[in-house]
Amino acid sequence: MSVRVGAARIRAALVTLISFFVLAAATGCAGGDDERPRVVVTTNILGDITREIVGDEADVSVLMKPNADPHSFGLSAVQAAELENADLIVYNGLGLEENVLRHVAAARESGVATFAAGEAADPLTFHTGQDGGPEDEAGEPDPHFWTDPDRVRKAAGLIADQVTEHVDAVDEKAVRANAARYDGQLADLTTWMEQSFAAVSENRRALVTNHHVFGYLADRFGFRVIGAVIPSGTTLASPSSSDLRSLTRAMEKAGVRTVFADSSQPTKLAEVLRQEMGGDVDVVSLYSESLTEKGKGAGTYLEMMRANTSAMAEGLTGA
Repeated sequence: MSVRVGAARIRAALVTLISFFVLAAATGCAGGDDERPRVVVTTNILGDITREIVGDEADVSVLMKPNADPHSFGLSAVQAAELENADLIVYNGLGLEENVLRHVAAARESGVATFAAGEAADPLTFHTGQDGGPEDEAGEPDPHFWTDPDRVRKAAGLIADQVTEHVDAVDEKAVRANAARYDGQLADLTTWMEQSFAAVSENRRALVTNHHVFGYLADRFGFRVIGAVIPSGTTLASPSSSDLRSLTRAMEKAGVRTVFADSSQPTKLAEVLRQEMGGDVDVVSLYSESLTEKGKGAGTYLEMMRANTSAMAEGLTGA
C-alpha cells in the first residue's frame, strides 16, 4: 500500500512539474508575440531623420552603414529578411538605392507598408550636361532631396504620418511631439544656412561637384550648378575625356576654381580635373550622400548640413 501511495505521489509531483513548464513556455510564447514594432530604413540619412521622429516608440533599423555609397550598397540575406518582417519601410526612391529597390518592391508585394520619401518631397529634375554643353539626360529625377532642409521638413512630417498609420502600438502623441520638435530644428537649420550663404557674393554662387548631388541646395539657396566631374546623378557612372573638357571650359568661363567632392568617394577624378586646369583648382571635401560614424564629423543629418554649409561658404568666399 505504501508503495502505491509513493508511486502516486511521484506521479502527482511529475504532473505538477510538467504543468509548471508548460505554463512557463506558454507565458514565454505570449511574451514573444508582444515584440516591439520595427521600422526599417534604407539610407543612413533617412535613418537618422526617422529615429528623431520615432524616438522610443519603435525599433528603427538602418540598412546602409556609415560612409557607404547609397548608389552601390547591397543587402545581406539577413537584411533582406528584415525588410520582409518590418511594420514600415522608409526608403529614398527616385532610383537612389539601386541595389536595394528590388528588395523593397518584394516586401511591398508581400504586404509591408512602404514610403518613398524622395518621391513625396517635390522632386526636381536635373540636366547631366555641363553648363553651356549638351544635356545628355535632361529630365531625370534627382534623388538627393535632403540637400534642401525645407524638403526634409516636408518628408519628416510625412514620415510621422506613415508611422502613426502603419506602425501599431506607437503613441501618436509622442510621435507628433517628436516630429514637431525636429521640425523646429530643421527650420533653425534653414535660417542658419541662409545667414551663412549670405556672405557668398552673386558672382561666386557657382557649384562644381564630384557628381550631380547639390541641385536641391542650389535651387533653395540661389546657387548655379556649373557641372560635375561625373556628369550623372549616380556615382556608378564614369566621365569621358570629352566630359572633362566640357567641364573645364564651363569652369573657366564661369571663373570657378573650387570642386566639391564627397568625403566617402575618392577624389581622384577631381584631382584629374585639377591637372586639366593647370593645378589651379581647390578640392573641398563634403558629406553629401552618407553620414559618418558618431563623432566623425557628420554623425547626424543636422551635423552633416552644418558642416557642409560651413565648408561650402568658406570654399566659395576664399575665407
